[in-house]
Amino acid sequence: MGYSEEEMQSLLQKLDEEIRLRKYSPRTGKSYGSIVGRYLKSGKEPREFLLGYADKSRSAIRNAYFSLQFFYQKVLRHEFPEHIPLAKHSGRKPVVLGKDEIQQMLSSTYNLKHRLLIASLYYSGMRLDEARNLKWEDIDRERKTIHLKVTKGSRDRILFLHPELERMILLFGSKSSGLVFSSSQGIYNARSIEQAVKNAARKAGIRKHVTPHTLRHSFATHLLEGGADLRVVQALLGHKSLATTQIYTHLMNRDLQKVSRLL
Repeated sequence: MGYSEEEMQSLLQKLDEEIRLRKYSPRTGKSYGSIVGRYLKSGKEPREFLLGYADKSRSAIRNAYFSLQFFYQKVLRHEFPEHIPLAKHSGRKPVVLGKDEIQQMLSSTYNLKHRLLIASLYYSGMRLDEARNLKWEDIDRERKTIHLKVTKGSRDRILFLHPELERMILLFGSKSSGLVFSSSQGIYNARSIEQAVKNAARKAGIRKHVTPHTLRHSFATHLLEGGADLRVVQALLGHKSLATTQIYTHLMNRDLQKVSRLL
């Protein structure tokens, strides 16, 4: 299978259009475009191309598979010819920080915008891309809510505005519009956010592998440990399936402490 440069550019443009019509996140669009671009240049059949991912991580091969499947079904309008057994997730439990560790990260972060970023990820449970797209007008201090409008799966959701997060927001004055997290180049780069969180954990002396999603995991786990209803946490996280949220019930230190007292 071979495509001319002009044909490849036309197909990648159609791919981008299909992705944008479905309101997929910019990160997903970039990932799909990159993988499909490499596939078109390779001249390989789908199975042969996917075999190149056999030695990579589970998420890498799944991402490659779904990228090609989307391309075939939505752009070429053909049935995707491969039905390979996808590697399942490893079942590893996500890393969760203790409340003291969260506070240590905040207190060791002197850059106010980075501190607000960490607080936003933890006190609201937002995903990285949701924080990147958060606008000042999405924060309703009167009703104590945050209205997320750019979310995974394009499903708006309302979060509570935690008092600690509101306190940090007040440090930035009375801004009423525009991105909360921006740089001179515009929207914050995802890698910059990841690095800010990593640096905060390092300064706090935390040896766990900490990412922006770790703060989301910690948010969910701490709510459940505090007695929050599982379905309420599901809604706050924006999970389609309750089963996805149930993973946090296996991380609850409260239940472990109950068992430990039986000895």
